Amino acid sequence: MNWKTHIHSDPKILLGKPVIKGTRLSVEFILGLFSEGWTEQQVLENYPTLNTRSIQAVFAFAAECLQEDVYYTSLLSEAS
Repeated sequence: MNWKTHIHSDPKILLGKPVIKGTRLSVEFILGLFSEGWTEQQVLENYPTLNTRSIQAVFAFAAECLQEDVYYTSLLSEAS
């Protein structure tokens, strides 16, 4: 999964936190919903701008960050 087609960072949106493109929903927020026990169906019903691929991208992004010990600050330099 190429998360870069779904996730981006812009210093003008949520202080540069990685968000799902076209939304102000941060990766951190979506992961938090899942950590609180939300199901994919609940997320999709409550946030209709999302789809299964964008949710998969959230997890792909998090996995890559953890593998490389890289966090959203590296996205800020790409956004410039």
